[in-house]
Amino acid sequence: MEVIAIISFREAISFVLQTSYLRKPQKSMLQKRWTIKHADAAKAALLQEALKIHPAFCRMLVMRGVETFEQARAFFRPELNHLHDPFLMKDMDKAVDRIHKAVTANERILIYGDYDVDGTTSVSLMVLFFQDFYPNIDFYIPNRYKEGYGISTQGIDYAEANGCSLIIALDCGIKSIDKVDYALAKKIDFIICDHHLPGEELPKASAVLDPKRSDCAYPFKELSGCGVGFKLIQALALHYNLPEEKYLDVIDLVAVSTASDIVSLSGENRVLTYFGIEKLNKNPSHGLKHLIRLTGLERKLDVSDVVFYIGPRINAAGRMDDAKQAVRLMIADESPHHADQAGELQNLNKDRQEADRDITAHALEILNANADNESLKSTVVFNTGWHKGVIGIVASRLTEHFYRPTVVLTEHEGKVTGSARSVKGFDLYEALYACREQLIQFGGHKFAAGLTMLPEKVNDFRNHFERVVSASITPEQLIPEIEIDAEINFSDITPLFYKLINEFAPFGPDNMKPVFVAKHVKETGWSKLLKDRHIKFSLKQNGVTLSGIGFDMAHKMELLKENEIDVVFQIEENEWQGNKSFQLMVKDIRVSEA
Repeated sequence: MEVIAIISFREAISFVLQTSYLRKPQKSMLQKRWTIKHADAAKAALLQEALKIHPAFCRMLVMRGVETFEQARAFFRPELNHLHDPFLMKDMDKAVDRIHKAVTANERILIYGDYDVDGTTSVSLMVLFFQDFYPNIDFYIPNRYKEGYGISTQGIDYAEANGCSLIIALDCGIKSIDKVDYALAKKIDFIICDHHLPGEELPKASAVLDPKRSDCAYPFKELSGCGVGFKLIQALALHYNLPEEKYLDVIDLVAVSTASDIVSLSGENRVLTYFGIEKLNKNPSHGLKHLIRLTGLERKLDVSDVVFYIGPRINAAGRMDDAKQAVRLMIADESPHHADQAGELQNLNKDRQEADRDITAHALEILNANADNESLKSTVVFNTGWHKGVIGIVASRLTEHFYRPTVVLTEHEGKVTGSARSVKGFDLYEALYACREQLIQFGGHKFAAGLTMLPEKVNDFRNHFERVVSASITPEQLIPEIEIDAEINFSDITPLFYKLINEFAPFGPDNMKPVFVAKHVKETGWSKLLKDRHIKFSLKQNGVTLSGIGFDMAHKMELLKENEIDVVFQIEENEWQGNKSFQLMVKDIRVSEA
């Protein structure tokens, strides 16, 4: 309990999730690269003159594209009228016209989405919007193991068997050219709402909504799949002159999607997440309310709570069983018996955590038993019995542990399937493309990918992948990097300073929680080890003393004997026995330069 006493519970859980099954010192325990981000000094000075706040915040605003007083006001005070006109999106008029035609003719509509958080929240959002306005609908989520990602022939056959003549596909479909053709042959139309990068050819759907289309002039390109679905229901509400509450009632689902899918929290996503988190705290959808109760969280929720508590429980349905369970919960009414559905997701998440923990430990045993492992530039690990639903999580754990491009493989129905993760700056997709002769198929992007191969190709792939990575990755890319927003002094850390940090929320990609560095800091003599793994810091600079915690930093205890150190940290406010104080979440330390 000593650790919990000096940090927020959320930070403690985050740490446990990231490091609890790593059995030996991480490569990332080596000295990390410190990179102090830089802003245009002239623009920051002009903004500081206008805002009259600490110059560090002005530099951080400029780095986030905020350069004027008006832009700063929009950043710090999001408003719903900052949302863009949905009809600016290419094909939005076509989508609304096709849905209007379906409503007029009483066609049955199938709402179709992927099995992850983004897909299931997208389907739930669309069902909740339609169920009062136009109840002649059904929904479908493909089975992760029987159908795989995206639109499936089984889903289209389901639509045909159930009399659906229009499918609204969410968070998938942008590359499903053959599947849309298959549906058209059965006289079933598609409306595609996707946010993934399109190929050279678009499906022959009635409408293709994707802000990443090269011919789409929509001002914001980084919506989640659920975000694109939200723009469609916003357009429908405008078309039918429905009150804005009709689509704002589901904005909490958009926030869950945006946070869990790790998309940019700039621009329109910032507005959607800001108001979605607000609704999540004040009046969440009934299904989400049941999930929140199960987490035991009794405080104001933020994005990290969604990422670490709510998202994994929703995701567990598709990873361990059937993602339809998650949708059924999220579209549920307020009846108490729906708490049982939330409990089922809770149990599935526990199963997922156990599988994640066991497979990660097993993978580390396999890798550490290989004498050549330390000299490799990549990680490829394979076991026929691992659960397909969690290997992506395991790949992320191993990437963090060894800090190098990683592929985790298992066998399913006679084929080897895998998930791959990369490190900053290394293009994973290009590396897999170079190994395409060993693969049946692969897809993804530079940071994450999925792949399939025959069992007899595993060793060839492992060797080829290592050669490709070794030939192209730089030594610097194999060293973890800490990006630092600004250098400050301990004396800068005041209640007003901390309040301004919180004004930057919601935090996420393109707007991460600020990381600071303080230089020429001294240890007070009261720092100590916790459980031989962590350091409880007591540090002072120019007469100001602060405490903090550094997880898995015991190997750096000797540095505290030096005269002065530099400290990289985030700032937390801790409440303990009714007293509030500032605490440092220490990310790294090193000896100060003279």
